[in-house]
Parts: sequence; C-alpha cells; structure tokens
Amino acid sequence: MTEHQNIEYKTTWHDDYLKWVCGFANATGGTLYIGKDDNGVSVGVTDYKKLMEDLPNKLRDILGVMAEVNLRKDKGKYFVEIVVPSYSVPISFRGKYYYRSGSTKQELTGNALNEFLLKKSGKTWDDVLESRASMEDIDEKSVAKFLKDSEKAGRLPEDENVPMYELLEKLRLIESGQLKRAAIVLFGKDPGKFYPNMTIKIGRFGKTDDDLRFEESEEGNLIHCLHEIPNQLNRKFFTKPIDFEGLQRIEKGEYPVAALREMLLNALVHRNYLGSNVQMRMFDNKFSIWNEGLLPEGLSLDALKRLHPSRPRNPIIADVCFKGGYIDAWGRGILKMIDACKQAGLPEPEIKEQDGGLLVTLFKYYTEDQLVKMGLNGRQIKAVFHVIENGKITNSQYQKLCRVSKATASRDISDLETKKVLVNKGTKGSSAVYELQ
Repeated sequence: MTEHQNIEYKTTWHDDYLKWVCGFANATGGTLYIGKDDNGVSVGVTDYKKLMEDLPNKLRDILGVMAEVNLRKDKGKYFVEIVVPSYSVPISFRGKYYYRSGSTKQELTGNALNEFLLKKSGKTWDDVLESRASMEDIDEKSVAKFLKDSEKAGRLPEDENVPMYELLEKLRLIESGQLKRAAIVLFGKDPGKFYPNMTIKIGRFGKTDDDLRFEESEEGNLIHCLHEIPNQLNRKFFTKPIDFEGLQRIEKGEYPVAALREMLLNALVHRNYLGSNVQMRMFDNKFSIWNEGLLPEGLSLDALKRLHPSRPRNPIIADVCFKGGYIDAWGRGILKMIDACKQAGLPEPEIKEQDGGLLVTLFKYYTEDQLVKMGLNGRQIKAVFHVIENGKITNSQYQKLCRVSKATASRDISDLETKKVLVNKGTKGSSAVYELQ
C-alpha cells in the first residue's frame, strides 16, 4: 500500500517525525509506520524495544497525544505502528501546527492557521463577534434591499415592521448584543474599515495578463457589491449590456447571465475575507474570477461538477444569502454554471485551485487544449480558429485552408457537427456555411 492521507512510512525513527503525528492528529487521524520504506515494504528496525518504551512517553509529553504504539512483525522483521486518532482540539509541536493533506505534511501559518484554530474551537470566521462594531456601522439601505430581495424569494416571514436589531438577531448576526463579522460583511456601511481587503478589483485585458488596458474597483458590503458589480461590468466591460435581474438570455458571443451570477456569488460568499482582494479579469476571449480560499476539506474539484453537499466556508453569510434568494442550499452553483454555458453553446468553465484560492474561467470560444481533449485533429482545430477569426467557414474554404479533398473536408466537418462545435446555417454542398454552435 502506498502512502496517502492516513498512511506514512519511515525506515527509522527521528524525533522530527513527531510533526507527522501532529499532522495526523490535527486532520482525520492516521498511522505512522517505523521500519517500512516508501512502498510499504518492511525493512525492520533494530531498536524496536527502546522505541516501544520511548514513543508513548514522547507522544504524551511533547504533543499531549495518546496514540496506540504497536509492535508488528512481517517476514521476520519488526516494525512499529503508531495509530493516531483525530483530535477535536488543536495539537502543536514546539509551538507550530501541522496538518496532513493528501500524502504531505503542511505547516499551518497565516490565514490557514487562523481558519484551522477557529474550526477546532467550533467557530467559523464569520461567526466571530466584532467588538469594534456597533449598530451605527450597519447600512439601512443595504438591509432594505435585502428585505426586498428576500420577499421576492419568499424565504423570510413577511414582516415589514420588524426592527432592524431584531431582524439581525433572527439572521444570527448578533450574539449577546454584539454584531458578528458576518453582519459587517453583509450590511456594513464601511466594511473596509474593519477588513481592508473587501475591495473587488476588475481589469480589462487584451489576450494576455500583461496587456492591462484599464481597471476599476468596487468597494462596499456584500449586498452592495452583488448589485453594483453587474452595473460596473455593463458600463465598462461588456460589449452588450446584460440584464442580470431578468431571465437568462443566450446570445452569440456573450456569457450567460446564470453563469456570471454564480461566479460572482461564489466569489463573494465563499471567499476568505482575511485574504487578498477578489480579482475579476475580462479578456478578449475569456472572463475569470479569482477569490482567496481553497476548497473545504473533503471536497474535490471533480465533486463540484456533480451533486455534492454544500460546505460553505462562511455558513452564516451563506445562510443570509440563501434567505435573500441569492443562492440555494444544495451546492448546485457550479452545476448551474456548467449547464448555462452548455445551453449557450460555450465550452465548459474551467475551475482550478491557484495561488491559495479558486479560479473560475468562462470561455467565449474554445481553446486549443479544450479542442484536443474533445478529440479534434489538427485540421479541425485549424478550421475552428478560422471560424473564431472570421465568423464562418464553407466546405470549399475548409478544403483550401487544410489542403484536403472534398471528401475529407466533409468528414471532418460532419464530425465537428456531431461534436456540436460547428452548425450548418441551412445551405448544402461546397458552399454550405458553418458557424460556431
């Protein structure tokens, strides 16, 4: 058995390996084997008697961990098995915290350490009380906008006369008379006064990251940004204005509304608010949003593309956004985004973890890598880029472009139609016109 999240092999013992024990205890637990190589083959340890006496004491005295220490034998060779349980309290080694992720040991620092310690204490970042804030810091206009949206969604009891303080209590944004961080993020007059990285940066680029043409920014609470960023995009970034409030409209060359809304909501609701600013980048052929904060433990990129449980980083913020009708509670955001792009005839969005955060990209056209993955040959890829550049292609143009016979061109084009890359616009024969579907 190879090493994985719950298995680690060491040929000999060194006290530095207490870091691995610490990592297991802070994660989901695991087993450390002493006397096995990286492939799990027993090589044996000669000082197993001393290890059996020393290890339990070291685990208890240095880490405060009670673990099973067992002596095992395989093909005449002794090895030691240390079975480490998962601990509900944070475990440190010489003042540092370690965490097991995959088959690696990671030292937790900065924002990752803050999140870890909060989680172990049964709290999330947005659930912490903000001692510097008072009701004077809450923007009544943002609360009124939220109430209007929630009434439309039908997710809050109809009570227009409820006092604002009582409303915030019902939304779990106040505890013991004190506002929580979530209240400032959602409804604060000046949330940047408390958390400096609340600004959303928006840049218009050419074809590459180093070709920045102009940039804008949007500051304010989440409710404000959710309504104002679409206006900002329409004013200065999108060629054709998009009705974010209306139903999804599918227009050639435009990004679907549903996908854009989900991207924006994911970035604002699930970001790490102690990390860097949210960054939105508009290119000639793609649109991306990056927000700090990796996926929750136990949730993979592949899982996002199928039905999966909702595991919000900021559950109180997410719950208020659910009540406002902005998101659902079923973890369907990415699925809705993928489906919207499919209906619009656009490539599937690209989702990846990058630079400590999540990067989501919508493509206006297919990229070469995407076309290769779809099984297109070199001629077909060349033809697709011809259509992207010129808007259409005919059978005779295909023949000339790729220097092939009419029969080969017809087969290639038919395959592109089957794969829903090109669509015939009604004519037949060599003069038939094909466009991107």
